[in-house]
Amino acid sequence: MKELVMHIVKALVDNPDEVTVEETVVKDEVILKLKVSQDDVGKVIGKQGRIAKAIRSVLKSAGNKENIKVSLEIL
Repeated sequence: MKELVMHIVKALVDNPDEVTVEETVVKDEVILKLKVSQDDVGKVIGKQGRIAKAIRSVLKSAGNKENIKVSLEIL
């Protein structure tokens, strides 16, 4: 899951070297914490959160395939 988020987000931002994803597993849930540079936060969230929702939808689909719950936090 971590690699999937990295691949998607690095394609969106201007500073792909500053993208980091921290993965935490709590019981049957995977929590991904995404950090990008201040200049790129708007690009990752998108207008009215559309891009963030799309990334979460992709993660949800990938998680369903593996029977795990995935959540994404953008810091």
